[in-house]
Amino acid sequence: MNKVGFFRSIQLKFIIIYILLLLLAVQVIGSFFTQRLEEDLLDSFKSSISERVELLSYNLEQAFDRERSEEDEGPTLQDEIQQIVQDINTDNIATTVNVIDNQRRIIGTNKLNQEEELGKRTSMPIVQQALFFETSQKEDFWEAESESRVYVHVEPLIDSDGITVGVIYFQSSLDEVYGQVEDINSIFLQGSLLAISISAIVGILVARTITKPIMEMREQALIMANGDFTQKVNVYGKDEIGQLAETFNDLNSRLKHSYATIEEERRKLSSVLSNMSDGVIATDNNGSITLMNEAAGRLIGENPEEVIGDYLLDILQLEGKVIDLTELQDSGSMIIDFSDDDTPFLIRSNFSTVSDDEDEITGFITVISDVTEQEKVEQERRDFVSNVSHELRTPLTTMKSYIEALTDGAWEDKEIAPKFLHVAQNETDRMIRMVNDLLQLSKMDSDELPLHKERTDFVEYFHQVIDRFEMNTPEEITLIREIPKGQSLVWMDKDKMTQVLDNIISNAIKYSPEGGEIRMKLDIKRHYLLVSIEDQGMGIPYDKLEKVFERFYRADKARTRKLGGTGLGLAITKELVEAHHGKIWAKSKEGKGTTILFTLPLMSKKRRDMR
Repeated sequence: MNKVGFFRSIQLKFIIIYILLLLLAVQVIGSFFTQRLEEDLLDSFKSSISERVELLSYNLEQAFDRERSEEDEGPTLQDEIQQIVQDINTDNIATTVNVIDNQRRIIGTNKLNQEEELGKRTSMPIVQQALFFETSQKEDFWEAESESRVYVHVEPLIDSDGITVGVIYFQSSLDEVYGQVEDINSIFLQGSLLAISISAIVGILVARTITKPIMEMREQALIMANGDFTQKVNVYGKDEIGQLAETFNDLNSRLKHSYATIEEERRKLSSVLSNMSDGVIATDNNGSITLMNEAAGRLIGENPEEVIGDYLLDILQLEGKVIDLTELQDSGSMIIDFSDDDTPFLIRSNFSTVSDDEDEITGFITVISDVTEQEKVEQERRDFVSNVSHELRTPLTTMKSYIEALTDGAWEDKEIAPKFLHVAQNETDRMIRMVNDLLQLSKMDSDELPLHKERTDFVEYFHQVIDRFEMNTPEEITLIREIPKGQSLVWMDKDKMTQVLDNIISNAIKYSPEGGEIRMKLDIKRHYLLVSIEDQGMGIPYDKLEKVFERFYRADKARTRKLGGTGLGLAITKELVEAHHGKIWAKSKEGKGTTILFTLPLMSKKRRDMR
């Protein structure tokens, strides 16, 4: 945020307002004072003129009333009037006094330079009015000749008989009065300027006392915007600014607590999002991505930081399937196929909306998870149920057919009845074996099948198993042993391992042609032993080789059913080998036989010594 310049600051506004208010007060006071002063000075001046005119009027009236004869050698009326006039206000050169008789002739003046005007008639209207109305006439006006403002007072002279014998024309300049007013105005102006200057300085100080706390609060607000709530603003008083500062400090404390709470929740949310195995994608109401955790990035193969702002439907590869984002809310969840030619990869996406207080949608939350294994297990479950149903239905159908035939009377035929009962018994035994195998697999899946392990010399044990098979193997099939001499100790459950070898060797015998050989080999490695059983049967195609250990899988279903297999033998074998911490796999070439291999860990030297 840019710093506010002085000419745009509230400090300057305070100063200007302060000075304007002072100017207004000074102007009002000055105007009132000047007007009253001017009026008082004029009234005083005019009163002084009136007093002089009154005094002069008295003296002149006495002169007019005095009787004079033609033989009298004393001063004439004009001389006496002239003498009286010249003795009045001789010190004020700005005053003109004329005495005018009732014939409008000037008979006396105080201006020596105007004595030649004596005896002349005057035509001044104010003189005529005074003579005509026999009343005093007063007026002030601007005299262009002297370029000054003058005041004229014309007073009628009345003798003892009540006859107007003339007038006194009294003219005085007002320059002195207005000069005094101007001097006082000048002094007042100077005082006003001084007061304004002092007021400006005081205004700056006062403005600073107001703006300083505001500036400190502004600086503190900028600091708070950066997440620092440790500092406080100073409180300079108990006025409104002080209360504002206290409120600001209280706000700072509350924001600090709220920020700490939000930060703690953010860290919790960040930790949850970082440690979630499911991916989380947040978008705005337009579908642009605003947040993606690492798990989501790993699932869709994108860098979470690089997809911010991208469109959700493009990232989830739904641009051709979903047109509007609101459709995602209605769908709830969907399975998205990210598989390629080599690897299956399915993602389940769950969609929900984020709404504000007015139930307006502000964004979307998408939770994605890898359901490849889950879907695979679900498919295997469906296949398993289907296979179990099919495998049980076949012997049940056969048994039903033969039992119906016996019910219809075949039981009375001594040749047919035993055969039918033998078939029913075989199918029953087959179902019992299948059920037992299923129960065993179920126990292994739930870790309920106990293993009774003991120290066993696998070389001697392997020979015993092969010996048992040699006694029951048809003569046209040859069992070949490749077993080293010596002792190889393993920790195993003999019964369960016997079941493993029985399943593998029985399958080899079943699928071996007449005159074929079954090679049973034992290799002793450093930490484990490797058992391989190889037949010369028809073999298994390469693309089906990994499936032979799946439940109910048969490379040749028709032949397997003919030989009485349940399709669970190798699946049980795989579970038992892995329960002994071994591995099992198959090798085969179509038409050249199959080899089943598995490993078992050898007992450690320390464990042998303990035994």
